Amino acid sequence: MSALLRPAVLGPVLAIVSYVIYQILRSFRTKLPDLPIVGAKPGEWFPLQRARWRNAINIKATLKDTYRQYRHQACFFPVAGDYDYVYLPREELQWLLDQPDSSVSMHERSMDILQIEHTVMEPELVKNPVHHDIVKGIMTRETGNLVPDLFDEIQHSVGEFFGSKPGVTKEINVYATVQHLISRITNRVFVGLPLCRNEELLKTGIAFAMDIPITANMLKFVWRPLRPLAALVLALPNRIHTNRFIGILRPEVERRVANYDARKANPDTKAAEKVPNDFLQWSINQAKASGDPYLCRSYSLASRVLLLNFASIHTSSFAMTHVLFDLAANDPAYLEELRHEIKTVLAENNDVWDKRILQKMLKLDSTMRESGRMNSMVTFATSRLVINPKGITTPSGVHIPPGVVVSGPSYPVLHDEEIYPDPHTFKPFRFAEIRQQTEGSGAEEKGGSTTTYVQRARQAFATTSPEYVAFGHGRHACPGRFFAATELKLMLAYIILNYDIEHIDERPSNTWFSANRVPPMKETLKVTRRADI
Repeated sequence: MSALLRPAVLGPVLAIVSYVIYQILRSFRTKLPDLPIVGAKPGEWFPLQRARWRNAINIKATLKDTYRQYRHQACFFPVAGDYDYVYLPREELQWLLDQPDSSVSMHERSMDILQIEHTVMEPELVKNPVHHDIVKGIMTRETGNLVPDLFDEIQHSVGEFFGSKPGVTKEINVYATVQHLISRITNRVFVGLPLCRNEELLKTGIAFAMDIPITANMLKFVWRPLRPLAALVLALPNRIHTNRFIGILRPEVERRVANYDARKANPDTKAAEKVPNDFLQWSINQAKASGDPYLCRSYSLASRVLLLNFASIHTSSFAMTHVLFDLAANDPAYLEELRHEIKTVLAENNDVWDKRILQKMLKLDSTMRESGRMNSMVTFATSRLVINPKGITTPSGVHIPPGVVVSGPSYPVLHDEEIYPDPHTFKPFRFAEIRQQTEGSGAEEKGGSTTTYVQRARQAFATTSPEYVAFGHGRHACPGRFFAATELKLMLAYIILNYDIEHIDERPSNTWFSANRVPPMKETLKVTRRADI
């Protein structure tokens, strides 16, 4: 038998051939705007398909070159394994953000990029994301009240994973350790004690968070009509981890629902226990108030907690991994200066941790923002799917038909020397210095112009702008960014105050997977519990 006809070889060959044919047919399905194609060469056959692969192989350099070449002009930016973007110039980004959801949709884009219909067992919860109201409303308002619980979990969990004996050095895999810490700390606010320390629940939630992007990326290489069939196999881990997570959480959900019903039936009788102040309880309250039987199901309520685990674990784990490596690989004086700021502000507040003192730690806040600028996983800014049946027309006159993804520059903007001087150098206090300069004008004390306040607020970690889209920007910016910023700053402050971090000569490189950028996941650091705490 010919080597090519052997089953072990024939399957992959047919898969590759099918994918190539699919990509060619896909190019003719949508009438694309007449724009220059990034990565295409004059006169070559199938320029779009070939450009996709060229751009994906070295997308970091391509993003920079495109930003320079098409600074004030739209272009077509195809990426294999990702999307064919209409790439707008930076000056048109705000216009894109101002378009109504009936014309361009971030939600539909997210549904497609994550293949929610196939990767999530309860896609209806993503199609109708009622949890966004909780995250934007209750969670943001309650963040200050949640600081004591967050700090308690940070103190307990960091001590367990970093070591609690003074003078003892421990080598940790940074990403794996941080990921587990973030899962514990975040679930303290999602489901409370003791479930936030249930190792099986945490491992399952982390596994599910890994399942979705892996499965989604594999499904993108499958012809769309065949994806439901392929998902039966590819999404098997998703189903297993979903059912396992819900099986662990369901008894607590049912217990709380029963308590809710008992309180409603006997409003004059005080509950035997204090009503929890966490996401699960907020979800139960919301579901019951809605009267929707689907939202009130224990399976749906537990699934919402699982989905929020997915939304929070990756981004926060990436951010903390990045900043630890950034600090370890730069001047140790930065750590000492941060430690001094933390001690000073804490002493002024009688050593009590709260949201207010975190707001006073300008250098700490700036360090998180600078690390986010240097390492943001958002390489294409504010991507939107055109859903207007008539398409949309940009201010420069480019007509974009429905079904096309529109985006703007992010990675090259975050490294633009006209916006961020010396952009490739990690300067942890870059934004603190700007805030301190504007603070000196005294505008707030005079009770006059709010310009100074706005200038200062624009430099804060959780603040977005067209020049800083690490959390997105506009009305669809990350709804949980204020809670995430508080959690991350509190965690970093505790680590800096209580641990010495090994200095390393060179920061490990981030890894690019097509248009996705992730931190070094296998690298380690040595941490030592400080003896003077």
